[in-house]
Amino acid sequence: MKIFTPLYDWAMRVARHKFAAYYLGLMSFAESVFFPVPVDVMLAPMSLAKPHRAWYYAFNATAFSVIGGAVGYYLGYAMYDSVVIPLVESVGYQSKLDTAQSWFTEYGIWVIFIASFTPVPYKVFTITAGMMGMLFLPFMIVSFIGRGMRFFLVAGLMKWGGSEMEAKLRNWVDGLGWAVVAIIALLFFVYK
Repeated sequence: MKIFTPLYDWAMRVARHKFAAYYLGLMSFAESVFFPVPVDVMLAPMSLAKPHRAWYYAFNATAFSVIGGAVGYYLGYAMYDSVVIPLVESVGYQSKLDTAQSWFTEYGIWVIFIASFTPVPYKVFTITAGMMGMLFLPFMIVSFIGRGMRFFLVAGLMKWGGSEMEAKLRNWVDGLGWAVVAIIALLFFVYK
């Protein structure tokens, strides 16, 4: 059953929209504070659709993500009890916040780099950094480096693949989509 191909086609149409760069900036900002969908979901198709603008898109995502990280830091620093705790409890992230606190204690600033570069929820660590009073300038520098490395890597791979990769990916998107669904289901049952 081909359900991922129409989604892929839709994503590529949206990626070519004249306001796509603005949407990317908004999504990058929101993802660093509260939004659950990773920026790569939008950055990759945009970089495939317009490879000549891939570096611009990567910088856009990096800049707005780090600005969002600063807002998350501020929320953790100034509004932890009044805003963050009720929000975290409402979305069921309390255990993730507890884990982030223990990682901060053990790894210090390196945890910001890990959260910036990997699929670990960056937003949890931006808020925790503010709550724990991490120095702001090192937090921003490490966030910029980690987010930049991640987004420039994604954009670079898409630029490198170009239109040939876009065509090949479209042919394989349903198989890849179902494989991801199967892996998620398997992980759910294994870790349940």
